[in-house]
Amino acid sequence: MRKFVMAALGGTLAGVVLTTQVAGPLVAQESGSGGSVYEQLDLFGDIFERIRAQYVEQVDEGKLIEAAINGMLTSLDPHSSYLAPDAFDDMRVQTRGEFGGLGIEVTQEEGFVKVVSPIDGTPAFDAGIQAGDFITHVDGESVLGLTLDQAVDKMRGPVGSEIVITVAREGTDEPFDVSIIRDTIKLTAARGRLEGTTVVLRVTTFNDQTYDNMAEGLKTAVEEAGGIDKVNGIVLDLRNNPGGLLTQAIEVSDAFLDKGEIVSTRGRNPQDSERFNAEPGDLADGKPMVVLINGGSASASEIVTGALQDHRRAIVVGTKSFGKGSVQTVIPLRGEGAMRLTTARYYTPSGRSIQALGISPDIVVEQPQAKPEESAEAESSAASRSRSEADLRGAISNDSMTEDERRMLEEEQKKAEAAAKLRGEDYQLAYAIDILKGLSAIAAAE
Repeated sequence: MRKFVMAALGGTLAGVVLTTQVAGPLVAQESGSGGSVYEQLDLFGDIFERIRAQYVEQVDEGKLIEAAINGMLTSLDPHSSYLAPDAFDDMRVQTRGEFGGLGIEVTQEEGFVKVVSPIDGTPAFDAGIQAGDFITHVDGESVLGLTLDQAVDKMRGPVGSEIVITVAREGTDEPFDVSIIRDTIKLTAARGRLEGTTVVLRVTTFNDQTYDNMAEGLKTAVEEAGGIDKVNGIVLDLRNNPGGLLTQAIEVSDAFLDKGEIVSTRGRNPQDSERFNAEPGDLADGKPMVVLINGGSASASEIVTGALQDHRRAIVVGTKSFGKGSVQTVIPLRGEGAMRLTTARYYTPSGRSIQALGISPDIVVEQPQAKPEESAEAESSAASRSRSEADLRGAISNDSMTEDERRMLEEEQKKAEAAAKLRGEDYQLAYAIDILKGLSAIAAAE
C-alpha cells in the first residue's frame, strides 16, 4: 500500500503528498507485554460479539468496527483519525482545489468544533465566520461528543442547501446562529496584486496549485509595476491559511531562499527523519519581505513563516500563529479507507518546534475590529473631513510650482489617500506595506 504524508489540520480541508515508501501489513507487534495485548484483543472480540447478540437493536457491524478503529486513533491526538472510503475520496479531491462545503478549516477542542480559519471568498467567510469561533450546534443538534469527522459530515450537504450553525465567540455574551448556503468551493490557492509599489501575495491554502498560482501572481504584479526594480518589497499574506501539502510549503519557502534548511521532520525512529534544503534562486530577487500571520495561520503556513523568519529573509508581522507542528501520514487500508496518523514533528531551521506554541511575530500588530456603522457616519460628516488652506474660499495659488511638479504632487496625494483607505480596510496589511516603504527609503538614502 502507498503512504501519503500531509501537513494539514483535520477537517474540511486536508493535504497529502504521495511518497515512495511502502506500508507493510498492519499486525499486532509482540513485545514484552505481548500477552496482555492479545488478552485485550480477545476482550475486544468478546465485547463485539456481546453487542451483536444482545444490543437492544440490530447493529451495523461495519460501522461498529469503524467506530472502534476511529476511537483508537482519535484517542492519540486531535489529528489522527480513520477515513472511511467517502472521506478518503473527499480528501483527495480537496487537494486538487475544488470541493463542496462551507469553506472552513476546523479542529476539535474540549469536545467542540473550533474554526481554525475561514477561506477567502467562501460561504463561511462571507457569513462572517472567524478564526477561533466554536461551533456548538449544527441545525440545532449539538456536536458535543461527536468525533471531528462526524461533526464535519453533519456540515456537509448538497450544494445550494442551507445549514444553520450555532457559534460561540469570545467577546460575545451568548452563542448565536449563522445561516449559510452550501456551495462549491473553488480555491485559488494564491493571488498577486500591486499596492502602490508593493507586491502583495495572498496565499489561502497549500494545495497542488499553490506554488504555480503564487509564481504567476508575482510575475503579473511585477510586470504591472514595470519590472522588479520598480518594486519596493513583497508582502506574503498567510493569515487564516490552515496549511496543506508539505511539498508546497517547501516550494513556496524555496522560492524566496537561496540556500539553507527549510524544515526538518523527526519521527519516532531516527531513520524516518528528513531535512529539506533550499536551492539557489530567489523569485523576489532579494527584495525585502514581510510575512503576515494570525491565529488562523497553521501547519504549512507556519513552516513557510518559520523558514523565512529563521533565515532573516522576512519580517513577520501580525499575531501568534496556531501552533500545529506535527506531520500526518495517510495510509490507505484494505476496503478503500485510510488512516491518518501523526508520525512526526517538524522543526524550523533553527531547531524550533512550534507544536502548541505557534510562531511569534517579530512585530505584534492586532487587527482592529471594524465598526462599519461608526466609520460610515464619520465619512459622511463634513465636520470630520480634513481641511487645508487650499479649501478656503479665495485662497491664493502657489506660484513656485511648475505644472509637472503640481501633477507629481497630486499623484503623491492620491497614493497617500489610497494608503489611508487601505489602513482603514486592513490595518495589518497597511502596516506591512509601511514597513517596506521605510526599508526602501533607508536603502535609497544609503
